[in-house]
Amino acid sequence: MVYNKAMTNNDDWVCIEECRGYMEGEILRAKLEANGIPVQAIQESAGLTYGMTVGSLGIVQIFVPLEFAEDAKVLITPVEDDEAPA
Repeated sequence: MVYNKAMTNNDDWVCIEECRGYMEGEILRAKLEANGIPVQAIQESAGLTYGMTVGSLGIVQIFVPLEFAEDAKVLITPVEDDEAPA
């Protein structure tokens, strides 16, 4: 996971999700990458160092390029049991 303060000021990348903790962020990052979507998972460095999963230090922001935002949101949206393919 990379902390890149400049990413939050970059118009070409957008935050599509905020999750709690490194592991949840890595799961989302891996899912997006596996589907060919460039992604950056960003967490405050102190939160990453101390393994924080709650509060502002535990937040992981998931950024993707603007042109991939809609597809990425669909991929990370949980599927309800009654909507899952049989």
